[in-house]
Amino acid sequence: MTRLTVHTADSAPEGSRGFIDTVITNNGFLPNLIGVLAGAPVALETYLTVSGINARASLTLQEREVVQITAASVHGCDFCVAGHTAIALKKAGFEKDVVRALQERATTGNSRFDALVAFTRAVILTRGNVADGELSDFLAAGFKPQQVLEVLLGVSLATLCNFANNLARTGINPELQAYLPGALTS
Repeated sequence: MTRLTVHTADSAPEGSRGFIDTVITNNGFLPNLIGVLAGAPVALETYLTVSGINARASLTLQEREVVQITAASVHGCDFCVAGHTAIALKKAGFEKDVVRALQERATTGNSRFDALVAFTRAVILTRGNVADGELSDFLAAGFKPQQVLEVLLGVSLATLCNFANNLARTGINPELQAYLPGALTS
């Protein structure tokens, strides 16, 4: 059961309503995460603003989704794993086997993605205090120093929504159920 209110467009504080309308227009439904964050208009605004900034990073959409699925998996946020799996499949052009590997924290068979997964996990697990070798391996995979910081940006975005969902025990929308870990079929 959800521990925080999952707001609708009608129940949300006035400061969240415009954001909610935009999200519904863009998604066709109101993700429960947005309903939870709507309880604090500044939290919802932060999430949407940082999402927009993250979208401008030099990491590709696929690479940004690798960071998001990896972070959600490490943080134990099935809601965000499902949401970002949907984006990975519908918008980023991923094959199901690659997404399943990301969900399961297995190797993807794509050396660049696997280096990004390893670095993202290291950033989270060490709270940014990655070993020299982990940083060197990431850069040796063809990433630039700018992208080291962009991974931090993606992790910070993921942390906000993953922790909000974990704290609230946000229910997973019916629209996202098919994208849960273990739900993808061949």
